Amino acid sequence: MLDHGAAPPATEPPAPKTSGASPLSALGRRKPVERLVAEGGQGEGGSLRRSLSMWQLTMISIGATLGTGIFVVLGEAVPVAGPAVTVAFVIAGLTALFSALSYAELAGTIPVSGSSYSYTYATMGELVAWVCGWCLVLEYGVSVAAVAVGWGDYLNELLSGTIGVTIPDALSSAPGEGGILNLPALIVVLLAMVFLLGGARESARANTIMVIVKIAALVLFCAVGFMGFKSGNYADFMPLGMTGVSAAGAMLFFSYIGFDAASTAGEEAKNPKRDLPRAIMLSLIIVTALYVLVAGVAVGAWNWTKFEGSEASLTAIMNDVTGQTFFGTLLAAGAVISIASVVLAVLYGQTRILFAMSRDGLVPKAFGKVDAKTGTPRNGTIIVSLFCGVLAGAIPLGELVNATSIGTLFAFALVNIAVVVLRYTRPEMERTFKVPFGWLFPALGFGFCVFNMVNLDLATWIAFGGWMAAGLVFYFLYGMRRSRLATAEK
Repeated sequence: MLDHGAAPPATEPPAPKTSGASPLSALGRRKPVERLVAEGGQGEGGSLRRSLSMWQLTMISIGATLGTGIFVVLGEAVPVAGPAVTVAFVIAGLTALFSALSYAELAGTIPVSGSSYSYTYATMGELVAWVCGWCLVLEYGVSVAAVAVGWGDYLNELLSGTIGVTIPDALSSAPGEGGILNLPALIVVLLAMVFLLGGARESARANTIMVIVKIAALVLFCAVGFMGFKSGNYADFMPLGMTGVSAAGAMLFFSYIGFDAASTAGEEAKNPKRDLPRAIMLSLIIVTALYVLVAGVAVGAWNWTKFEGSEASLTAIMNDVTGQTFFGTLLAAGAVISIASVVLAVLYGQTRILFAMSRDGLVPKAFGKVDAKTGTPRNGTIIVSLFCGVLAGAIPLGELVNATSIGTLFAFALVNIAVVVLRYTRPEMERTFKVPFGWLFPALGFGFCVFNMVNLDLATWIAFGGWMAAGLVFYFLYGMRRSRLATAEK
């Protein structure tokens, strides 16, 4: 709920001195909210530019979210949940909703680029902030690669339906899937990089156009798919029980990754305190409604037993329902644009998170250097894009999806804790949006995150443990000693 009558923020007392760069001091070092806000936009050699409206922020979040779950992951979730995949989407959406409320409050209170990394830095200390930031690197960086992998499949469908040729498997599949390199996945990441290097405003305009196209494509699918709707396909609604629905819900949480992308634009928004909470909530509502609608039509048009990975693409359903390839080809074109917008928006979020971490000294300065001409973190954008492009070209989709989900759930769980901590430690701060019912909704958000994490498989947990171990090694060897708060203590 909106809260315009809160008292003005008070000056936070300076953090107590600690004994230098040690794990114990890292736990105690918090970055004051006022300092986070005061440093907003400042980077090495220049500043980010405030140019994004509420509409553009909403489009960034929709662009980063809408499309992945429907165009890429739906075919893998239906065999797990059956027709109850719609319930799985709702479970995943509820997880995102409660966390989104916490994001909305913190984004309006601490309008900076670091998203949940910055929120935890102000509330739970540097070490926890690093863990959260490292999870965000997994969430954003790896999800860019995962989405890019799915882009190649629809590009081949579009090429097949228009000019009758496809990219050979050797150049459109990762080595683990029998190919040499997934070239389309690499190309779409590099194209997104080119847009981002042009500036935030230009990238936002391109993203808005692509979001409109993707929404139109999904509405077209629903209109055509409904013609082939068979109520009998819902006769055995939950064939694999609630266990299957829960597992699918954890898998489909990947579909909601990116709704928090607007929070990474806190230092480029024209009116962040007002617009960020609105953009986050509005984007989540739009995305959830479209996901449930499209999933319901898809299962109604195709029996759930026919779904199996990429063979159950929305274009295949369209072709089957209409008996012709025209609508399927048209949808494939929409999917190509749709998934490209996800890559663009998520890649944007990743570069801004690393920008904030670099400013704090926790990652190399290259990520925080701002180009004076375009007002963008140029070097960081190039480095991140090349890393994500190589990852997309070399790693299969399925392995990327679950790894991304667990990192995101962990970061979201921390955000739900952070909003409660800030309520108790800084109750006098101005909050343009407040999560209703006190600590109840953040507690539910935390619980849903843990529930979905538990439903991920052991291999995903092992990969996550390895990722976190690598992150902690990097922090203790590099970030802990180069942190700006640590050097200020000496």
